[in-house]
Amino acid sequence: MKIICIGRNYKAHIQELKHEIPVSPVFFMKPDSALLIRNRPFYLPEWSQQIDYETELIIKICKTGKYIEERFAHNYYKEIGIGIDFTARDIQRMCIEKGNPWEICKSFDFSAPIGTFINKETLPLQEGIRFHMTLNGEIRQQGNSNDMIFSFEKIIAYISRFMMLKTGDLIFTGTPSGVGQVSIGDKIECFIENTSLLHFTIK
Repeated sequence: MKIICIGRNYKAHIQELKHEIPVSPVFFMKPDSALLIRNRPFYLPEWSQQIDYETELIIKICKTGKYIEERFAHNYYKEIGIGIDFTARDIQRMCIEKGNPWEICKSFDFSAPIGTFINKETLPLQEGIRFHMTLNGEIRQQGNSNDMIFSFEKIIAYISRFMMLKTGDLIFTGTPSGVGQVSIGDKIECFIENTSLLHFTIK
């Protein structure tokens, strides 16, 4: 099982981090040890002073495919979920300054909490899937899948040019604006439409 993450897929988030808008999907990967499931608490690592949340819709691949055409990509996922791409922002800044890879700031253990997945047929795909995240009961991030630069189908088609997608693979599809730092005692809750699918505590 692979965890593939799309970066820079919402213009407002790109602007808040002062990055350039990409011409094709930018992706990186997390290992399976990054998964945090069943609403278990997230423990802040001792080697970073700034762990930021990034709330993202997740698509779960339902069958194996390679060189998938965009027009057929909708057949390769049936469920959509929500999760957090935790980022060690201070470490990321150092990586960028030195031109180093980002794995150390993105792929550490338990950096990918995920919630329950729901059937895409129950969601308003054409109108756009609304999602949001609350921190201690206050909305901090909210987005709509229609605001993505690259759609689910474009992402699947693009990634499958470079690597085979297999059943169970997870694709984090990018975060909207509003990313921020977490502290011990914080409580995170994530929603698709008005349904709570993920909640956990920072320790």
